[in-house]
Amino acid sequence: MSYIEFDKKQLINLGYSLKRELIRSNRAGAYASRTIIGCNTRKYHGLLITPQPGIDNENHLLLSNLDETVIQRDAQFNLGIHKYAGSVYNPGGHKYIRDFNTEPIPNTVYRVGGVVLRKEMIFAESHDRVFIRYTLEEANSPTRLRLTPFLAFRNVHRLSKANFDVNDKFKKVPNGTMMRLYNGYTPLFMQFSKEPEYTHVPDWYYNIEYQEEMDRGYDYQEDLFVPGFFEVDIKKGESIVFCAATSEVNPSSIKRSFAAEVNKRTPRDNFENCLKNSAQQFIIKKGGKTWVIAGFPWFGRWGRDTFIALPGLTLANDDPKTCKAVLDSMLADLKGPLFPNIGEGSDSAYNSVDAPLWFFWALQQYTEYTGEKDAAWKTYGRKMKMILDGYRKGTDFNIHMQDDGLIWAGEAGHALTWMDAVVDGKAVTPRIGLAVEINALWYNAIMFSLELAASAGDEKFIAEWEAVADKIPSAFKEVFWQENKGYLADYVNGDSKDWSVRPNQIIAASLPYQLVDEGIRMSIVNIVRQELLTPRGLRTLSPKNIHYKGIYFGSQPERDRAYHQGTVWPWLFGHFAEAYLRIYGREGVEYIRNLYKGFEEVMSEAGIGSISEVYDGDPPHLPGGTISQAWSVSELLRTNKLLEKYDKNDSK
Repeated sequence: MSYIEFDKKQLINLGYSLKRELIRSNRAGAYASRTIIGCNTRKYHGLLITPQPGIDNENHLLLSNLDETVIQRDAQFNLGIHKYAGSVYNPGGHKYIRDFNTEPIPNTVYRVGGVVLRKEMIFAESHDRVFIRYTLEEANSPTRLRLTPFLAFRNVHRLSKANFDVNDKFKKVPNGTMMRLYNGYTPLFMQFSKEPEYTHVPDWYYNIEYQEEMDRGYDYQEDLFVPGFFEVDIKKGESIVFCAATSEVNPSSIKRSFAAEVNKRTPRDNFENCLKNSAQQFIIKKGGKTWVIAGFPWFGRWGRDTFIALPGLTLANDDPKTCKAVLDSMLADLKGPLFPNIGEGSDSAYNSVDAPLWFFWALQQYTEYTGEKDAAWKTYGRKMKMILDGYRKGTDFNIHMQDDGLIWAGEAGHALTWMDAVVDGKAVTPRIGLAVEINALWYNAIMFSLELAASAGDEKFIAEWEAVADKIPSAFKEVFWQENKGYLADYVNGDSKDWSVRPNQIIAASLPYQLVDEGIRMSIVNIVRQELLTPRGLRTLSPKNIHYKGIYFGSQPERDRAYHQGTVWPWLFGHFAEAYLRIYGREGVEYIRNLYKGFEEVMSEAGIGSISEVYDGDPPHLPGGTISQAWSVSELLRTNKLLEKYDKNDSK
């Protein structure tokens, strides 16, 4: 029995199956994604999506889908499924599905009369290759498979349209073909473990629709190029493996490669292993650098997300080497005191006040794990000083330290904190001024730096920054705390204080270095638990607020207006858990463990085996955003490590 179970009777129910998606990636940034029945509902779905350095180095969809047809005694049964206008699903091959599970890899069982065909898919770990194995488990007469590829060759953020520029020529390669629809692309090799017959009949399939794009207010109709089809005989008990790749493979090695990839996998046979598998998919290694992908299927590298997600993705998986590699790679793009918010190199945008402060936190977690304080100061001390000095003197976007030691940041039209949604050129939650979590992170960064400096004997740094650190707690309390309210202001700009109940204050209660006493932290935890906590994380705004939006749905402007106005974010749960455990200690362990285990329910929903980016603020807290988000996964893994620490202490 598989750990992740699906209702077999519901698999042919499109309302059930089209909301369940798979994501499988490799360490080079390529991936495959689809629904569990193979019907693509997003422009980001496809069997081979890979970076294209010859064009823009962004992800491009090469192979969109592969339709299978079972042929017996001149009868043909097409197992594929595509959506067309008017909610027409054709060919409708989902009606032949009898079972689907994810162990040891995603596999689907089709029954067509006396034929039982198993289809298994795996994505190569280190190469841009996807393998699909077909096994004929039952057959009462000679059987033939026809495989029809649907090609796109376009950026994942755009859609393909029929055109006369397409190169419809093909080149024969061992057991398959090679095609390159447009100049600049890597070629697409489609090969088999057994020699097929290829029939070249190039044609366009028009107006294939993607329901999720329609629901999200984007263009949703695409034309896909079908160059022809492959046919191969298959006997009962026989397995044939198809490989789609950006480089040619030796057909005799295809079956061995498939088996080798399966053997590498950690089985998704429990909740923690699902999270660990998901965590590994966000780590990308290329060009001698190691990055974190913020979320699948459409996010790239984000500075803030990288540092928040890094400890959970790496240290919680006992992988400090990768943690350091990411830190070092990110430091290469440090510009003055700022890290890129999004992008890399010349395409970077540096509009994030908190990314550098989360860098300190990530390094703090790494140092705690390794215990190498002196080495950390020797390796990173110069960069740490550069960031602190830059904030004190002032830098872009009016980021600067006030005389009282607090950090002020912001300009009209920009959203510098993680609540960064912008609609019609205006920030939905601008938070210009003194933001609560920014100042908590700032104080933690200074204190952590002083800790390393003291260990390394850097008296000059201590003399320069100790006085700054000493005055911040009283200034912070005076600015953000009000006894009769019992919680912290979200941000302050002059005489204006925003008393919206938001989750940012929980960070002030979760960090290693505390700005407020235990009584205030307990009050913060209680208000957050009462008004923001849900089974899927913390709401971004209390339902009592007039601006609260409990559903994350609609066009992009509609979704952006709800993004931080009530929508639930799972990553915040990690900081709630840490703050709660700092207050209640062992007495709080079972409460946090039950909340953590509650996420197990989503393993068979949305992104199978992973955690979505966001959830509705209102029950039943439906998933939204990306189907697999790095900091959502990482903070659950980090929470589990926190719980394990308490368990170990109890056993001593």
